[in-house]
Amino acid sequence: MAMQKIFAREILDSRGNPTVEVDLHTAKGRFRAAVPSGASTGIYEALELRDGDKGRYLGKAKFGANAILGVSLAVCKAGAAEKGVPLYRHIADLAGNPDLILPVPAFNVINGGSHAGNKLAMQEFMILPVGASSFKEAMRIGAEVYHHLKGVIKAKYGKDATNVGDEGGFAPNILENNEALELLKTAIQAAGYPDKVVIGMDVAASEFYRNGKYDLDFKSPDD
Repeated sequence: MAMQKIFAREILDSRGNPTVEVDLHTAKGRFRAAVPSGASTGIYEALELRDGDKGRYLGKAKFGANAILGVSLAVCKAGAAEKGVPLYRHIADLAGNPDLILPVPAFNVINGGSHAGNKLAMQEFMILPVGASSFKEAMRIGAEVYHHLKGVIKAKYGKDATNVGDEGGFAPNILENNEALELLKTAIQAAGYPDKVVIGMDVAASEFYRNGKYDLDFKSPDD
């Protein structure tokens, strides 16, 4: 596969921050990829560089590892087209994985940490319909639990508590991580799926690491 030309442009991501979009051209056509960015970044994630120009997007323009990832994604799409297979099949081949199966979806339904303006230290409280017989059923179960959760939060804390965080999960102004887990348990039970849904978390522990310790019970005012 020969690359004929490649272009990069600045676009805005879902948070309104600048990122990079890449167009790669081969004999098979044009392949485009845009680079995502998280609110919190772990120490083992690819380094993201920003230009620091305060006159543009409050200094959040970035041209680091995101440029590399944009090219990598576009090349991967082009490779799939060259082989005449779907992208997922090409990636599976590269990984040496011949057995394909849809994953269990993880629904991020309560936001804390860097994803919300509440006091929850932990970042993502998720539900996983591991007992579903198909991906379609898992999606339905996830949606039903999400809507039951909204009702549970509204009944306990009021309508304002059903505002959502950075990634679409509810962000009630609660302090204890335990309280968020109890809300999930109540919603799962109310939806009728205690035997099909488990709880998962993306703790993002580096976000509440303070002075050599993990502070689980609150975020400081500066956060």
